[in-house]
Amino acid sequence: MKKTLSIIALSIIGFGLVSCKKENKETQSTETATTDSAAVAAPVTTDSAAASVTGEAAAPVSNEPSTSVALSENSFDFGKIKKGDKVEHVYEITNTGKNPLIISEVKPGCGCTAPDFTKEPIMPGKKGKVTLHFDSSSFDGNVQKYADVFANVEKAPIRLTFTANIQP
Repeated sequence: MKKTLSIIALSIIGFGLVSCKKENKETQSTETATTDSAAVAAPVTTDSAAASVTGEAAAPVSNEPSTSVALSENSFDFGKIKKGDKVEHVYEITNTGKNPLIISEVKPGCGCTAPDFTKEPIMPGKKGKVTLHFDSSSFDGNVQKYADVFANVEKAPIRLTFTANIQP
């Protein structure tokens, strides 16, 4: 029994470790990356069905009154970067509602991405930030990554994406 549990545990850990390895070319070629210039100061809309389709955990429930937000952008293209570069991008988020905006969590889709975000409530009309730090050491070629922002908005999570073309 212990041996079986150990094998299962190692399998789960091993799966987590390889999730940030090189993506296969087939996956990369089917994913396209564009910078959405129309997203500038546009209200954020997210697809609540995305979590169930991708097998992700349900969004944490917030007890705070909901509000609305606008993003300066929801996707960013780093362009060509050198393998091993550590880059970051700041996404600006504006509270366009009537209640304080509270970002409870930012969950990156991969261990190669680390988030920082405004921890204190963002008052109506004020701006906060979500910064995504990306380590390109384990990748080659085109990559697309994301992070989900959980906040007291009606359609959470808010998905932020970025792309990069990693050169040797």
